[in-house]
Amino acid sequence: MTVAEIAALRSLLREVGAEYKVAKNTLISIAAKGTPVEAAQDHFVGPTGIAFGFDDPVAAARKILEYSAKNDKFKVKSGIVEGSFFTADELKEVAKLPPKNVLLSMMAGAFQAPATKLAGALYATVAQLAYALEAVRNRKSA
Repeated sequence: MTVAEIAALRSLLREVGAEYKVAKNTLISIAAKGTPVEAAQDHFVGPTGIAFGFDDPVAAARKILEYSAKNDKFKVKSGIVEGSFFTADELKEVAKLPPKNVLLSMMAGAFQAPATKLAGALYATVAQLAYALEAVRNRKSA
């Protein structure tokens, strides 16, 4: 890859709070020992670059795969997202996930739904009781 192509990749990753570094495979192997990255040790062959996503790891994977689709020289070997190893095909599936803040809001909505339904059911019961008492009062007064 040319310097301009790597610079384009780095600027694309910077948009989502990620970095891209190229290092020697031996240095990557030494740094990976005792970390979740050690699972990808078999893939440290040939030219190797590593992208680090700090804010949203799925966004970093999405941008890398987007760049890989545009540039034939750039191939994704594997990835580690939140400590789990993924092959290139599995990483494509991970990249389809919505952003982290959307997933968190979906989860909050799922937690809130039962409480909202319970409040609605309790309100309906109290409202029906009030309507029944009102009907009884109207009958007695009539």
